[in-house]
Amino acid sequence: MSYVEKITKKNLLINGEWIEAKAYKPLYSPYSGEVLAEIPDATEQETALAIEAADRAKGVMAKLPAYKRAEILENLVQLLKERADEAAEIIALEASKPITAAKGEVARTIETYKFAAEEAKRIHGETLPLDAASGGVNRLAYTVREPLGVIGAITPFNFPMNLVAHKVGPAIASGNTIVLKPASQTPLSAFFIAELLQEAGLPTGALNVVTGSGRVVGEKIVNDDRVSMITFTGSPAVGIAIRNKAGLKRATLELGSNAAVIIDQGVDLDKIILRCVEGAFSFQGQVCISLQRVYIHESLYEEFIEKFVPAVQKLKSGDPLDPETNVSALITPGDVERSLKWIHEAASSGATIATGGKAEGNILLPTVLVDAAADMKVSCQEVFAPIVIVDKVTSVEEAIQKVNDSRYGLQAGIYTNDIHTALNAIDALHVGGVMVNDIPTFRVDNMPYGGVKESGNGREGIKYAVEEMTELKLVVWNRN
Repeated sequence: MSYVEKITKKNLLINGEWIEAKAYKPLYSPYSGEVLAEIPDATEQETALAIEAADRAKGVMAKLPAYKRAEILENLVQLLKERADEAAEIIALEASKPITAAKGEVARTIETYKFAAEEAKRIHGETLPLDAASGGVNRLAYTVREPLGVIGAITPFNFPMNLVAHKVGPAIASGNTIVLKPASQTPLSAFFIAELLQEAGLPTGALNVVTGSGRVVGEKIVNDDRVSMITFTGSPAVGIAIRNKAGLKRATLELGSNAAVIIDQGVDLDKIILRCVEGAFSFQGQVCISLQRVYIHESLYEEFIEKFVPAVQKLKSGDPLDPETNVSALITPGDVERSLKWIHEAASSGATIATGGKAEGNILLPTVLVDAAADMKVSCQEVFAPIVIVDKVTSVEEAIQKVNDSRYGLQAGIYTNDIHTALNAIDALHVGGVMVNDIPTFRVDNMPYGGVKESGNGREGIKYAVEEMTELKLVVWNRN
């Protein structure tokens, strides 16, 4: 019997024990609507017990040698490799992520924990030449990095295994303990990883998993003084609220986006069409750096539409467990309703639906809009759905202006054959990452990842997350 077949009721992980909660809620499949499991709906008191456990364990984790932290993460990598198919099925069921994409996420998760294992051995400081100052002669100085203590991790539904890894992996690598609140719709992935980490040898209390509402569990994690850092991926509204409540706690916030690609004149469209389709519609567009806006030079606009729309129409929608499925259900029926409303608002205000624009059950069909004004919600807000707008421009400069005319700034892409155009775009685009000759949806898990403006602050990517999760301490020896 597989892990998935055994799922009926899950409990809270607190201090190394699976504790029965006072209350439970059903977890429904976004695709079929069937009940997948009963999930704990934790109280503030139960969350406090998790924080207490993490606080007690922080001394043990801080003293754990680097090789031992790396060994635990390597054990996890091996266990996850052995059970990769189960992991992918969990993601497909709870998130309605097409199984092919779910398998891709599991592969990335394995890499992320592998990077964390390697990074655990590379946490170090530097020596400082204090005699560069007249008052520093005969003194030896160096820095060390120390764990912060308890990390509060709040993760989203869209990458329920890999985005947990981007918080749990570097926290373990750097000797911290964690209180993890996974997204309410996708907790099974987090419980699965927690079980594997117990098997991998993680000390008792180092990871605690608490499920429930943001208003109860999330608020307690953010407000409790024993939590030293909040690492959050989610909406700008919630991220801003966390920042306002966190006080002097360190906070890494990975928030929203309406990512864009610029296509310059002279680009061979046949080489990029399928890549743009992938960027716009992978996991139903429920990706922070999903391609939402295409700004293409007017000389290529008609050809792009003629090739892009038929390619989109070839995407297959359906059951996430079917290997042929490209697009499945949105995470909630409410997101389907919202997305349709935004599409219809755009169409009634002058935009044209080139394809899609309707739903089949909880599946929103891949939608392409043209002539969508910059102030329409489908343009200026984060759609988080299989919707992309295509807009013609007269120059790359005009496109850059439109990309920057946004409250967000996570990543952007530009296709061009001109190196000077690319370099100018790199300088001018106000985003956290510029992808040259690629879509903004490109990400591998060791690169620094984060944005500007309402896309958040701080950086993920294991090395950079470790820096966020450690404190720099200066040591000075007087040799006189």
